[in-house]
Amino acid sequence: MLTKAFWTATGERAVRTAAQVLAAALGLDTVGVLQADWGDGLSLAAGAALLAVLTAVATSGGAPGPGITETVRDRQ
Repeated sequence: MLTKAFWTATGERAVRTAAQVLAAALGLDTVGVLQADWGDGLSLAAGAALLAVLTAVATSGGAPGPGITETVRDRQ
């Protein structure tokens, strides 16, 4: 958990999760993206990203990656 590779992978996961939740929240608005409630969407996305980081930290005692079964590949 104390490696740069772990936090890089965790950051990528948090950004992916936030983007997915934001797209889902805005996509659920039947009026359209321009009329969507961006504040609620961004709030949901931030909450999901925080949960992704907390999940990575909570499961960091096992595999060297941010998930339970993942391993981090060192990028050079």
